[in-house]
Amino acid sequence: MRARASRGLLAAIAAVSAMVPAVCAGPAGAAPAPEPSGGFFTGSFTGPFAGGSAGEAALPPGASPVPWAGAEAFRKSIKVPAVRRHLLRLQRIADDHGGIRASGTPGFDASAAYVAGLLRAAGYRVTLQEFEFPFFRDVDPPVLERVAPAARTYERGKDFRTMTYSGSGDVTAPVQGVDLALPPSPAPSSTSGCEASDFAGFTRGNIALIQRGTCSFQVKAELAQAAGAAGVILFNEGQAGEGPDDRRVLLNGTLGAPTVDIPVVGTTFAVGEELAAAGTTATLTTKTESDPHRRTRNVLAESRWGDPERVVMLGAHLDSVTDGPGINDNGSGTAGVLETALGASVLPTRNRLRFAFWGAEELGLLGSQHYVSTLPAAERAKIKLYLNFDMIASPNHIFGIYDGDDSDRVGAPAGPPGSDRIEKLFESYFTALDLPYKGTDFTGRSDYGPFIQAGIPAGGLFTGAEGIKTEEEAAAFGGEAGVAYDKCYHQRCDTIANVNDRALGVNTGAIATAAFVYAYARTLPGGGAAPGTVQPGSGGGGLAHDHGQDPGHSHTGVSR
Repeated sequence: MRARASRGLLAAIAAVSAMVPAVCAGPAGAAPAPEPSGGFFTGSFTGPFAGGSAGEAALPPGASPVPWAGAEAFRKSIKVPAVRRHLLRLQRIADDHGGIRASGTPGFDASAAYVAGLLRAAGYRVTLQEFEFPFFRDVDPPVLERVAPAARTYERGKDFRTMTYSGSGDVTAPVQGVDLALPPSPAPSSTSGCEASDFAGFTRGNIALIQRGTCSFQVKAELAQAAGAAGVILFNEGQAGEGPDDRRVLLNGTLGAPTVDIPVVGTTFAVGEELAAAGTTATLTTKTESDPHRRTRNVLAESRWGDPERVVMLGAHLDSVTDGPGINDNGSGTAGVLETALGASVLPTRNRLRFAFWGAEELGLLGSQHYVSTLPAAERAKIKLYLNFDMIASPNHIFGIYDGDDSDRVGAPAGPPGSDRIEKLFESYFTALDLPYKGTDFTGRSDYGPFIQAGIPAGGLFTGAEGIKTEEEAAAFGGEAGVAYDKCYHQRCDTIANVNDRALGVNTGAIATAAFVYAYARTLPGGGAAPGTVQPGSGGGGLAHDHGQDPGHSHTGVSR
């Protein structure tokens, strides 16, 4: 980094201290944290900056001597080549296991063993938290073809995808629309297929064509099967928008659980509108595997340093989809968090660091949901914030920061109190590097969801998935307008070649900065002021909890 940018980052972190006292304010005269070994630091821990800095003036009276210069040094110690080595290893694991690393497969087991082995060797207490989940995969590639009025073959991954937990079948039949709104209403409001009465007059043996909206995909598919449908085509609702608000793009969805036996696929709005034409006959073929009692695991690693009553948690999902190796989604977040954890292993922090690598995220946040739901209330209260990193190196990326304060006034409301402070910390990081950023909504599509529902402040970074980059975003971030942030999202081409090294480096630096700042902060977004200097502690810090099944794992709420 240029020297000017380095100085700017130090000043920005100090400025966050002044603007957001809950991040670092503490009693005047508090004892400094001890200086860790390992050569990461450029100055002593006796003041905010080694030798002073222009940013020091931004600290409020009585601010604690948190080592902000150390945060910059720690960030620099986390090297992109080391992060890429983790990605290369995950790619090799996928290559050795049928091209995938999905939960419930040998590729995921090998990925978990790799991550856990490195963390144990670095001195962390590692827990493999097992849980049961309903496994799903395509055994053979699905087929969707229009037979009449004119033949057309639709492309998997571009025009349609198998819905997670679809049944199997091979059917050629007329396509019958169910309570469709074409053209769509200006705002999302479709109730297509949400009530049994929508299927009055449905011809048994036909393929049901159903529009997205209002109720879950699972409800729609179950009602269609009950009405005698031989297959279901669910298509996006049709409203224009940006990112996850664009309801024209390919519908990637889950039925939540294997409750139907017939084939179910999701399509773009354009494909659905085309199939809605009178006289349409289609062929729909799926061959799938579902196992309602498959087991997988979360990898949880806890530092031996810091106050176990004040937990700073960082996480990324470790699993891929069953269609590809998942190197951007989410090898990138995994690698960034993993290398940060390895670097932080020698730090005698004030607060306890806990790192999570989630299983079965791609099937509905099942790993993180299981973890949060099985934590006793007292253990849950110890987690003062959760930082999530899911897809941090998309090839046509933006730099997205989760909108903790709902300042963008788009979609979901603000996160729990303290989420705004997390957002400000990440904003100051990008501002200091003269890099653009934008808010990204808490849509509930990643592992921060269960933490927010539990009232735990959350934040993190995201570089975009299947959404389409706008002209304004291309002007700000570079890349290509009118193209997906990640054209290989949930596809076999999500390989090591699908990773943008610049985005990977910038975001890994942000992960390291946030980890260090919150590891030493005297007060945290989730509340609770630290006592004096905390020495290494003992105890599980909330990891020793029941590993039974989470009864709420279907997570159908994300599929509307």
